[in-house]
Amino acid sequence: MIFEVNDPQTHMAHIGKFNTLRIVEPSDHGLYLDGGEHDSILLPNRYVTPDMKIGDDVEVFIYNDSEDRLVATTETPLAQAGEFAYLEVISVNERVGAFLDWGLSKDLFLPFREQGDISFTVGDGAIVAVYVDEYTNRIVASTRLHRHMPEEKADYEPGAPVHVLIYGESPLGFKAIVDKRYRALLYYAETSDKLEAGDQFTGYIKKVHANGNIDLRRDPSGFKRAETVSEQIMQKLEAAGGKMPFNDKSTPESIRETFDTSKKAFKQGIGVLYKQRKILITEEGIEITQADNQ
Repeated sequence: MIFEVNDPQTHMAHIGKFNTLRIVEPSDHGLYLDGGEHDSILLPNRYVTPDMKIGDDVEVFIYNDSEDRLVATTETPLAQAGEFAYLEVISVNERVGAFLDWGLSKDLFLPFREQGDISFTVGDGAIVAVYVDEYTNRIVASTRLHRHMPEEKADYEPGAPVHVLIYGESPLGFKAIVDKRYRALLYYAETSDKLEAGDQFTGYIKKVHANGNIDLRRDPSGFKRAETVSEQIMQKLEAAGGKMPFNDKSTPESIRETFDTSKKAFKQGIGVLYKQRKILITEEGIEITQADNQ
């Protein structure tokens, strides 16, 4: 898990996130931490360890207790604010909404207004976005996933392993959330399994498009093949003195004869080498970069 921690020198506590906060005062109930604009935040005794002392920085998660006071914990929730997760419904209040198990002593609230047309019962699984309500400063959940998808583009390399959570289907494939944050698509052609919302597994990045859309692979075999072909191409280039008259405009027949591979695999192979800055691709062909020759 990637912890988003604040600079301990600023002493700014972020609700619904992991923070690094300074211990400032002991209490009968635990230790008080410097929460900046949120004043002192209690780390209850059950999370205090013998090595903690005044002036130390501790890594904690900040959330609201049953009386809506901010409190710190060293427990790890299944999702932070800004992330998505598949959580179990453990109780339902007919007046306000459902409550989800997210790994902390206080359950996560899923209001009726954030459930859309879904009706939950105890034991159901809910795919939700976790966020901080801007009006109440409370951490809540929502099944209206698209409202909470980040605008920034993900930064992944092809073949990178990622956590995949399936949340629906489209005419092209299974809709997924990558690493609890980014929307992605696993095309039907990339898996023979019949997947359902809530399924989770390790997948692999196939491509991140210029517009931010992410394509997934169910297994890494395609990327491994591209790496193998790229190694073969590099060996041929080195044997030929660093240059060869082949690029993506070359005929499939000439590529097969020289590299013993398909044109599609050849293009994937030179794509890997180009991204690694090992080759240049020109109108005349491919060549090893000067940096790789040194």
